[in-house]
Amino acid sequence: MTVTDVDTAGTPRLSEADRRQYQEDGYAVVRGLFAQDEVDALCAEFEALHAAGRPVPGHFEPRPGAVDPLSVYPRVMHPHEIVPLARRVLLDARLRDVLEQLLDEEVLAAQSMFYFKPPGARGQALHQDNFYLRVEPGTCVAAWLACDEIDRDNGGLEVVPGTHRMDLFCPETADAQVSFAREYVPPPPGLAATPVDMAAGDVLFFNGSLVHGSQPNRSDDRFRRSFIGHYVGRSAERIGSYYRTMTMNGEPLALRESEGAGPCGTEFAPAGPH
Repeated sequence: MTVTDVDTAGTPRLSEADRRQYQEDGYAVVRGLFAQDEVDALCAEFEALHAAGRPVPGHFEPRPGAVDPLSVYPRVMHPHEIVPLARRVLLDARLRDVLEQLLDEEVLAAQSMFYFKPPGARGQALHQDNFYLRVEPGTCVAAWLACDEIDRDNGGLEVVPGTHRMDLFCPETADAQVSFAREYVPPPPGLAATPVDMAAGDVLFFNGSLVHGSQPNRSDDRFRRSFIGHYVGRSAERIGSYYRTMTMNGEPLALRESEGAGPCGTEFAPAGPH
């Protein structure tokens, strides 16, 4: 789908093929949902955050001079709480419209993240988001906004179609040389990871039980920046305490706490000196 598929009110409309892919495969890509200037403005905010060099506890804690690129450029957790533009993107009406078409109900925002993923950075082993969010009943949905051209060379996302219809798996331990997160879910027998190439401004929507992940950024000079929002349907009753739900108008609306939840991806302990 492209954003040329809009109604008279400017609302992006999913085609039957898009909805069918989401139901059958667990994901769908909306091409060009955000314009290049919007993506540039969002990236500029995070470049300024990094350039300031000051940690923001609980959100962004870089280690300047570290050997690991992901220690120099760590992911930003809940950036919508510290970057006003990130909050506006998380609650953007275009995302809400697509999400409500996929879920057939009102949606709540639960979390945001920003990944820099510089050259040489490790990826994140295959995993399921709802293993961390623990949404009950049902699952979460991710809206993954590409902020650069994203492909296999710079560590683009991979998905395992069909796994969204399966239960949560018990993860194995990931290879710390290629994944910054500990958990790894091998593709079930007969299924394989499929790369999803994207352009800046494209948004990948995927079910929280879909197995997905990424390989390391093997490029010499290309970042793979992305902004991710996690959402839940209004019918959800419980979620992990790490996630702070609110309506798409920005009003806090807390759900009851579920057990066993945590940040999306449990990182290996930093290794080596700064």
